[in-house]
Amino acid sequence: MDKAELESFLKVLPPVEFCCVYGSALHPNNRDMSTMVDYILGVSNPEQWHSQNLQMNKNHYASWMVHLGGPKLITEIADEIGVGVHFNPFVTWNHKMLKYGVVRMHDLIKDILNWERFYLSGRLQKPVHILVDNLDIENVNSANLKAAITAALLLLPPKFTEEDLYAKICSLSYMGDLRMLFAEDRNKVKKIVQAQFDLFQSRYRPFLEEYEAMELLRFMSSGSGQTNVSQDCGLSAARSLVSSLPPMVRSKMGVKLGQEKKLVESGRVIHEVSIGSREEAAKCMQKVLRRTVMVSSARQAVAGLLTAGGVNAVRYLSNKMCKAWKSLR
Repeated sequence: MDKAELESFLKVLPPVEFCCVYGSALHPNNRDMSTMVDYILGVSNPEQWHSQNLQMNKNHYASWMVHLGGPKLITEIADEIGVGVHFNPFVTWNHKMLKYGVVRMHDLIKDILNWERFYLSGRLQKPVHILVDNLDIENVNSANLKAAITAALLLLPPKFTEEDLYAKICSLSYMGDLRMLFAEDRNKVKKIVQAQFDLFQSRYRPFLEEYEAMELLRFMSSGSGQTNVSQDCGLSAARSLVSSLPPMVRSKMGVKLGQEKKLVESGRVIHEVSIGSREEAAKCMQKVLRRTVMVSSARQAVAGLLTAGGVNAVRYLSNKMCKAWKSLR
């Protein structure tokens, strides 16, 4: 689908503040193209938006939700049971199968900057195609991309390839994801990175060049055409990486490892995570992210089963399990 075709779907929906398309169907060089095109829609007031959308596209929603509670119930399930996103899957439009998730802009920005739910922030660390961006989320998301590099570097050895780095970034939001146990393709991360390598590169190269200028990374071309990367794995470099992680992650690591007070140049006292070794910091961060993803994926799975309606829920789950089964074989 080209940009004009992707944008034309938005004409049948109420206005949105932000819209991006993601998933394998977006990229023609991906051999494992899924049939569904995935959208994320950011809106200022989800209840109001769903109210308008129900008048325009009632058939996009599970019938029980429409009859029992309408926009209020739809929003409450997303906020109280899920992670603030309501998905309408299996929407047929223009001979295409679509799925779209609706999120409050405030929640989207909070997750991007803080990894509070590590749900949509994880999605936006991978290549996406932005169609609407009224609040300059692309610029806000640069903090999320930098933090993703930081977290990946903490988990990588002293030497690795550029592809290893993107695979590690890509895997962050799948650590602890319950779907990976039984309802996802085991080779998902590898397939995403290999099919979209150029897109990862154009997304992350500017930040990697910054790290290279700061002498935190060194790049060398190998004979095989791969770019080899080396990093400083000392304690001081590890401390620098941890201090660049999102506030929520640092705060949870501080609870587990303890905190030290530090006086900065401005005269302000800041709290830093107390780190005994790089391995300890990496293991602790991994636990924090795994727990966050596990809780978010479980909550969203329950909300998804409720809001998709019985037939669609079974259909969606069976599609996912089919992929998982194929990858195991």
